[in-house]
Amino acid sequence: MAQATSALERRYGDTQRTDRWWLEPLLVGSGLALFILYSTVSAVLGEHWAFETERHLYLSPFFEPLIHPGWLPAWLSPAAFILWAPLGFRTTCYYYRRAYYRAYFLSPPACAVREPASSYKGESVFPLVLQNAHRWFMYVAVLFVPVLWIGAVKSYHLPGEGFGIGLGSLMLTINAFLLMMFTIGCHALRHWVAGGLNQFSRSPFRRLRRRVWEVFTIANEHHKLWAWTSLIFVGVTDLYIHLVATGVITDPHTWSGPI
Repeated sequence: MAQATSALERRYGDTQRTDRWWLEPLLVGSGLALFILYSTVSAVLGEHWAFETERHLYLSPFFEPLIHPGWLPAWLSPAAFILWAPLGFRTTCYYYRRAYYRAYFLSPPACAVREPASSYKGESVFPLVLQNAHRWFMYVAVLFVPVLWIGAVKSYHLPGEGFGIGLGSLMLTINAFLLMMFTIGCHALRHWVAGGLNQFSRSPFRRLRRRVWEVFTIANEHHKLWAWTSLIFVGVTDLYIHLVATGVITDPHTWSGPI
């Protein structure tokens, strides 16, 4: 009887939980897989990544800022110069690690649920030791925040007519805001700003650092929310620009003539 009980305890998925603990990892895994599939197809196979006329431009955030040198081979998407940074930032993000460790590696699939691994080495060995690169990806990802805001602001101006509002402009603005909140909510960025201080009063620029730390803390408290809303909306924004660029839909706007 004791041997049977011991074998049962070692079986994967054993738990006393009666709720649907498997639902969250299932939804998370499906959502991440869907985004990975869509973003790969959009970045690699998509041709209409910008709605561009002589006077106006909506540029997909997957390609912002646009790097398209003349020597670039036709088979290489300009997104290859951009996506590695936000992809590395998200992949090594502390929240996303928890999400895909549970969804794909079942480590563990949920709290108080037996996982298949018989030992735990953390992130101290290859390949998980590469997760320590998160702080370096963070330094690059921060640079994209003002770039996205500049692209959003530029989309409100039409040469010859001045400022106006298009649905694409609003979507680019919301996208920039969500990605900014996800970025400043990063645990590593919050710690870099002031997390290593024992006393703010003894720090140079103490008032500024404290104020920034407080703002980043607000974003950090809802890091999961910003992680998912920014992920979903950047895909929606990219899809919208694809549809406008191909003429499937028309972008509503306040300018007097066609853009």
